[in-house]
Amino acid sequence: MFKTLTRGAAALAFMASFALPAWADTITVTDTLDRTVEIPADPQRILLGFYFEDFLAVTGPDAYDRVVAISKDTWAGWRSLQWQAYAAAIPRLEELADVGEVDAGTFSLEAVVAAQPDVAMLAAWQYKALGDVADRIEAAGIPVVVLDYNAQTVEKHVQSTLLLGQIMKAEDRAQKLADEYATQVSDVMARLAALPKGDAPKVYVELARKGKDTVDNSYSGTQWGSVINQVGAINIADGQISNWGKLSPEYVLAQNPQAIFLAGSGWAGRDEAVVMGPNVDSALTHERMKAYLGRPGWDGLDAVKNGKVFGIYHGGNRTLYDFAFLQFVAKGLYPDAFADIDPQASLEHFFATYMPVEFKGTYMTKLP
Repeated sequence: MFKTLTRGAAALAFMASFALPAWADTITVTDTLDRTVEIPADPQRILLGFYFEDFLAVTGPDAYDRVVAISKDTWAGWRSLQWQAYAAAIPRLEELADVGEVDAGTFSLEAVVAAQPDVAMLAAWQYKALGDVADRIEAAGIPVVVLDYNAQTVEKHVQSTLLLGQIMKAEDRAQKLADEYATQVSDVMARLAALPKGDAPKVYVELARKGKDTVDNSYSGTQWGSVINQVGAINIADGQISNWGKLSPEYVLAQNPQAIFLAGSGWAGRDEAVVMGPNVDSALTHERMKAYLGRPGWDGLDAVKNGKVFGIYHGGNRTLYDFAFLQFVAKGLYPDAFADIDPQASLEHFFATYMPVEFKGTYMTKLP
């Protein structure tokens, strides 16, 4: 249960006492759930629930000057190394109010209202999970705009990007980003369409968060599962789980995947995880990946025997630069068709062009 729902009647009366502010100028935007929302024409106080890098890419280097509150655990907790890199580059991040985290049940309506944002930008998954709490935010005079990069479609990526540009008065930058994203994905899909029809490779993806001795989530139809489907490969998780869940070791061995992708990140307090992300040395990533090859039976898998074990940065999925990971997966499975594509260079260009932090670390790799 959300923290705010445990409050008494006095707190709810406090929320209800807020009326819509009398903004001098307003605009009406249509968000990714096709909701029409009236917001200030030039909002100066932003609450940002998710998509922290995308907001920065679209808005520009001074993006966080207008942010007053975030859902901190979805950044500092879920992507600790990424948070550290950006907090070092943008010290203001450490000063922002924390409104809590939706999935953990710590999201606080009172903290949202206390931050006095002009507009709250939430991910679609956050908005849906909040239910009537989202309605209460709006009843308190704070318009809610819903973004959605989690849908993992060009349409929603472009819509979310242009929406951010419209709200933050960065239309030209947003249009450039949206066009570049659509072009990169279109190129990958055209190359895939030109491949000769034949047997599609079997692929296994595992979130490498807990180390080799603990089987963690695979994905079906979402996150990396969606990427595998997009490149026309066979995801061995399809039909076995819904969205995400664990596959039995026996099932993985029986399926004998031709490629394995271990999704790593910079989690805090995970001493056996496959560590990836900003400022991570690839030697450490490879050391953690290699441990997985010691699982019973893995030495007999085609993916292991043929050197098709890859590491991929979990924090990069569902972002404006996830086209580079689409390139990486496609090149790993169909190297000849993508011989002239350099996914690493794609990431380096994106960061050099749009981000305030140096592209340094391990975001994608193949186990030697």
